[in-house]
Order: sequence, then structure tokens, then C-alpha cells
Amino acid sequence: MAQEVIDVDMQPEEEAVPTQLTLHDPASRPTVPGLSTAPIGEEAGAPSGTEAPSTAHSGGLEAALLTEELQRLQGALRTVAQHFSLGQRPGHQRRQMRRNGRRQLGASASQRSTSSRSGALDNYFRVNRQQRTESARLAAEYGEDEMSSEDSSTDLSTDISESEESGSTTEIEDEYEGDESAAASSAPATAPILVNPIPAQDVEAEDVQSAHLQESLTSHSEDTLNVKEDAASIKATDTVSEDEAYSCPICFEPCTNGGHHLATLHCGHLFGSTCIYQWLRGGGGKCPQCNKKAKRSDVVLVYAPTVKVVDTSEQERLKSDLEKEQMKRRKAELESAQCRLQLQFLTDECSKLRKQLQELKCLMAKHNPSASQGPSSSCNSLTGHTSSSQNQCKYQFEKGIMVSQSGNCRVMAYSALMSCLVVSQPSPQTTLLPGCGVKKISGMNFRSTQYIPIHSKQIRGLAFSDRPESVLLSASLDNTIKLTSLIANTVVQTYNTGRPVWSCCWCSDDTNYIYAGLINGSILIYDMRDTTTHVQELPSQGSRCPVTSLSYLPRMASAAFPCGGLVAGTLEGGCFWEQKSTNTYKAHLLPLEAGGCTDIQIEPTMRHCLVTYRPTGKTHSSLRCVMMELSSSSSPGSLENLVCTCYPVQTFRAGPTCKLLTKNAIFTSPENDGNVLVCAGDEATNSAMVWNAGSGSLIQKLQADQPVLDICPFEVNHTNFLGTLTEKMVKIYKWA
Repeated sequence: MAQEVIDVDMQPEEEAVPTQLTLHDPASRPTVPGLSTAPIGEEAGAPSGTEAPSTAHSGGLEAALLTEELQRLQGALRTVAQHFSLGQRPGHQRRQMRRNGRRQLGASASQRSTSSRSGALDNYFRVNRQQRTESARLAAEYGEDEMSSEDSSTDLSTDISESEESGSTTEIEDEYEGDESAAASSAPATAPILVNPIPAQDVEAEDVQSAHLQESLTSHSEDTLNVKEDAASIKATDTVSEDEAYSCPICFEPCTNGGHHLATLHCGHLFGSTCIYQWLRGGGGKCPQCNKKAKRSDVVLVYAPTVKVVDTSEQERLKSDLEKEQMKRRKAELESAQCRLQLQFLTDECSKLRKQLQELKCLMAKHNPSASQGPSSSCNSLTGHTSSSQNQCKYQFEKGIMVSQSGNCRVMAYSALMSCLVVSQPSPQTTLLPGCGVKKISGMNFRSTQYIPIHSKQIRGLAFSDRPESVLLSASLDNTIKLTSLIANTVVQTYNTGRPVWSCCWCSDDTNYIYAGLINGSILIYDMRDTTTHVQELPSQGSRCPVTSLSYLPRMASAAFPCGGLVAGTLEGGCFWEQKSTNTYKAHLLPLEAGGCTDIQIEPTMRHCLVTYRPTGKTHSSLRCVMMELSSSSSPGSLENLVCTCYPVQTFRAGPTCKLLTKNAIFTSPENDGNVLVCAGDEATNSAMVWNAGSGSLIQKLQADQPVLDICPFEVNHTNFLGTLTEKMVKIYKWA
């Protein structure tokens, strides 16, 4: 009866285990001392007559054992899964979890070995291992391809051992199998397999859980390997990036692709080419690192793309350029010093000759009073100028430009930077824009472009500087001087002088300073960096007449007149303010005729000035323009202090009328032959007269409709022009 129960319970094993189990008869099994071979029902001591209850009791006991074993397996699987989910925990926590798992598995295995009811489960695992052994033998016999499906469901430990990071889990499983093997060995070797195996559904569930566990172990190991590979690649990248350039072991400086190029010897050691050449030239004769014999011919430049060098070619080029510039500067300083010595020597000689000439003129004037007219004739012999070139070219009328229909135009100026001629005029729209301003005239096509309002009263002076901003300085009778930008066409700075301003000019040596001549004869000095008030005032010398003209004479290495300063002209005479330093000026009164002076203009290159005198009655019945040469000599008491003066060179006469304060001009000839031209307005004939200053001869008359008030020579695209201004219009003449 017991044999039949075993046959019924073994039917599900055919579905779960592919290998068929053969149950032998109890009588034919070998007997082991101390172990009963009776069936389970008889082993409990039940009588033969109660076979059905014994079978039922045996089935319930087996179900309880299976339930306990399944719960134990589920607990072990949860422990392993928790271990892998906490893979980021520190190492001592993971080791503690493994030790706890081994203790639990060992305790369970010991309980199974001591309990007689666990023998059936041990037999099941032994049968399962026999099946794996049989499967391995069949795979070796018939090929791995045919048995791969069976091996994948049974051999879990082999798949787990393929991962590097699953060592701890494999260790737990190996201990688990070892404990089972120990428990099985403690049982009798001839114990019969009389227990119902685990149902097929439970075995399949266990296989699914094992497959999930295997996949989690594999994915965890792959992630760990990827992290290790990324860390290794990052470390390699950091190592490469740290080596930016190879340093020479001699000077410990990075090698470059220039003079300090990377070089090597026959021994293979690397150095900077400059250092290794110097080392071998100094008598070393050996490699600095290995002491092998070497010579200069053994040096080989290395062009390795993997060795990083610093590109200093641009730096070396700049150093070379700097050395060249320094050499040129030293040479120029030496030449300048030599020229200064020669200039000092020639200046002394010229001063001696000039004094002798003045003494001779005084002696001639005493013995022959008519010789006072002699400077004009003597000037021709001294200057050596000729008027042959003037016979070929003259000024030709180019264009007439109407500026103001109502008149009242006064002065004009030309900006070479902007190629623009500006003319003062009253506002064309007195109701909207009362006051006065300037009109811009293009120097390219001589067309009036725009009117700029500036002052509230008449403008008496205009001047441009060499500054790149194209700033126009204007002086007016409204007690102000203003700075106007021709780029923005607006006033950018205003200075209140407190008195009407009659003239203005820029400082050619320092364009931050400007000068304003007032009605009381004083001169105010302004600094553009100080927008509040003037920085210095030069008082009037003698009479308190208005300053009708201001011109700055720049410093120049001239033997006759090296000084720089301000030439101021009033109605009573003229004064030269020598600029000793930035804030120090010394006044030199010029020996001009008392009274009758209307204007003083300068020619900075030849160091000449043109003084205009109005008619004074019977003595001088016509307008005179006297060209005078500025000169300087050392003071008898001090060699550093100079005495600045002037003497007449040439006199030019015009008409008998002079009712207006006109401005004349003195400038170099457009032919660039060393001649000087003088142009002055003649009110009697309403024209502008042009003379050759060297010969004193009249070149031509430029006719106008009204008296000429201002004259402005200028150059546009290497072509010379002359502009004459009347109250209403501007006439342009071209030198041809």
C-alpha cells in the first residue's frame, strides 16, 4: 500500500525533472545498521491496518516541510537581492551582510542535518545534482548546442561566476551548497528516496527567481566594469593634460619651436637645443644625463607631435624688433646730440655776424640818412630770392560762394583734417536761431553744406588745432570762447571770459592750452582739462588796447629764433610772450611803430612776421605791410636769458584807405622754392594784392566786389588754393 502512495506522489516529478527516477522495491534495497528500511508509515509505528491515515499524515508532514523550505529559500533570495540593491554601501556593511547570510544558511543546514524530516529534501537536491552531472556528460557526448537549454535552467552558479563583481554572491551560494552537501553526507548513504518531490510549479517558480537573480548580477557587474573603465579613461586624460610642455633638464624651461627647440643626442635623451649646444661648447663632451660621449654634430632636432612645446615665435620676433628699435633710438640720440652741438656753434657765429650787421647799418644811417630805405634792397642780396618762378604760375579764379545775403561776415579758417573751410556769419534764421555761427564749405567741391549756431554776438576769431577731434575754437564779443566739434556739429565746451574777446589761438606745442585776447589788452590762458576757469592771465603791456591778433610761434631749432611763444598784436604795438615753461612766460616788447598797428601775422617756418599799419597822415599816406624777421640774442647778464626782437626786411604798400580791421596773410610759396608770399587787402580798389617777399614785387591783384576782410591759404589734395572773404561771399583762387 505504501508503494502505491509513493508511485502516485512521484508523478509530478516527471514534469519538473527530465530524468526519470526508478524506485526499487524495499526488499531489494541494501540495509544499513541503525537505519530502518520501512516505509514512513510503518516507521511511525502505525499498524498495518491503518495505512490510509498514515499516508494522510505523511502527506501533511511533507507539505509542511516543503512550505518551510520554500520560506527559507525566499528569505535567502531577499537577502541576496537586498545585498545588490545596497551596492553603494561601504565595504564593511556588505561584508556584514554576507556573514549574516552565511550564519542563516549554516543554521538552516545544521537543522536539516539533525532532523529526520529533512532527509527527503536533501535527497531531492542530491538527485538534482546527479541530473546536472548527467547533463554535463551528455553535453560532452552530443555537443553543447543540444544541451544549452537545459544547462541555462540548471547551472546558476556557473553563470554567476562569470562576473568579476559577483564574488560575494558566489561565495554565499557555494557555502550554501557546501552546507547542503555536509548535511547530505551526514545521512546514511543508502537512504531510500521515498519522499514526494517538489511540485513542477514550485520548481518553475524557483527557476524564474534564479534567472532574475542571474540577470541582476550580470547587469550589476557590467555597470561596475563600465564605471571602472570610465574612471581609468578620466585618469589617463588628466595625466595627459597635465603634461603641457616638455621641460629642458638643463635649464628647466619648456622647450619651444623657436631657438630653444627640442633636440636629442645619440643616447636618446632630450634637451633644449640652445642648452645642449652651450653644454657641448663649454667642454662637456658628454651627455648631461648618462655621461656618454657626445659632440655638436650628434645634436638632432626632434619634431615629435606628441611632445608639447610652447610657441614663442611671436615673442622672439617682438624681442628682435625691440632690439632693432632700441638700436635705432640710440643712433638717433647720438646724431641729435651731435646736431645740437653744431647748432650751438652755428648759433653763436650767426649772432656775432648779426651784431656786426646791425652796427654797420647804424653807421650807414648816421653818415647817410637816405640809407634808411636800404633794407629792401639789402634783403634781396641777403635772401637771394628770385621772382623767376612767379612769372610762370599765378592764382586763377576757381569759384565764388555766397555766404550771407545780409553781410556781416568777418573771419574764416580751414581744417586740413576735415578738408573743410568755415566762415563766420550771422544766423540765416534770426527768429528761430538768433546770434552768429559758422557755415561749413567742403574743400572737395566748394559747396556750402551746413550752418552751425555758436555765439549770440559777432565772431571775431576762428582757429583750428592739430588735434584729431577737429575742434574749432571761436572768440566772440559775447564774453565767451567756445569749442565746437565739426563731427557732431555742436558746441562741446564754453568758457566765460567776463569781457569781449577779440582774438584767439591754439598752443602748437601743447594743444591742451588755448589763448584768448580780451578787449582790455590782457590774455587769458585756458587748459582744456580744466572746464571751470582760466589757469593764467598775461597782463597788458603799456596801453589797454584790444588784442586784435594772436598767433603762437612753436619752438624750433632755428639759429635766428629758437624760442617758442605767443605773438600778440594790439592797436598800439606788439609783444612776444616767450614761454619758458608750462606756466612761465616772459614778455618781450617788439620794436614797432607807435600807433597805427592793426594786425600781426606770422610765418612759422621762416620765422617772419607781417605787421600791418594803417595810413597815419602826411608821413605814411598809404596802407603798409612790413615783413619783419624775428631774432634773439643772449642777454649780457645771463647766457640763458634771451633778448627777443625783430627788424624790418621788406615793406609792401597798398591803397590810401584803411577803415576796417582786416587780416592779411604771409605764407610760403606754393612752388616750394623757398620764396615767401604776402597777400593783403586793398580797400581802395576792393582787391587782394599778392607780393613776392624776396623781391618785393607785386605778382597780381585778385579783384573782389567788396573790401577783403580776411585771407586764408590752404591745400587740398596737393593743390594750393587761396580764399578771400568779404562781408557776403568767399572767392576761391587756384594756383596754376
